[in-house]
Amino acid sequence: MSILRRLLALVFVLPFLAATAWAQDYRVRSGDVLQIEVLEDATLNRTAIVLPDGQVSLPLVGSVRAAGRSLAQVQEDLIARLTPNFAQPPTVFVTLSALAERAPATARVAPTMDIYVLGAANSPGKVDVKPGATLLQALAQAGGLSPFAAKKRIQLRRVDKSGTEQVYKFDLDAIERGASGGGATRLMGGDVIVIPQRKLFE
Repeated sequence: MSILRRLLALVFVLPFLAATAWAQDYRVRSGDVLQIEVLEDATLNRTAIVLPDGQVSLPLVGSVRAAGRSLAQVQEDLIARLTPNFAQPPTVFVTLSALAERAPATARVAPTMDIYVLGAANSPGKVDVKPGATLLQALAQAGGLSPFAAKKRIQLRRVDKSGTEQVYKFDLDAIERGASGGGATRLMGGDVIVIPQRKLFE
C-alpha cells in the first residue's frame, strides 16, 4: 500500500516541480500578464500587462522593469521598492497570469525569378520560376505552346550586364525528339522567351 501511495505522490508532485522549475527559468516578455499580490495591502493587488517598453506600473512604486527578468527578480524588486511604505518588508507574490500572444512564424518563401513569355503560348506573360529553372520548365509553366506556335523558331532573348541583347534560337521539335539538348538551358532573371506564330505552310 505504501508503494502505491508513493507512486501517486510522484504522479502529482513531479508535474508541480517541473512547472516550478519552468517558472524560475522563464523570462518575462512584453505583452505577458502578471498577477501581483501584496498580502499587507489588498488595494495594491492587480493584474498588470507588461507594456511594450517592458515596464509594469504599481501604486507607491511607479514603473518597474519586468521584461527580460524572472518572476522572482520582479518580485524582489517590488518588495525593495514597497518596503519604505511599510513597517517591515511586505509579502509580495508575482505570478504569470497569461503569456503574450506570439506572432506566428512566417512561412519561408522560396526565391523566384521573373521570366517573360511572349507570343504563341497558352498562358503568355510573366512567369515566376525557381532559380536554375530550364527553358522547358518555363514553357511548361506558361501552359505550353499553342497549336499556332512556330516550334522550330523559339527565341530566348537575354540582356547581358553591358546592356547588349543576346538572342538564342531553339528548335522545340528537335528538343522533343532528343536531337537537341537546348531544352535544358538554364534561365536567368529577366529572360524573355519569344514564341513566333507559324507561317501558313510552316
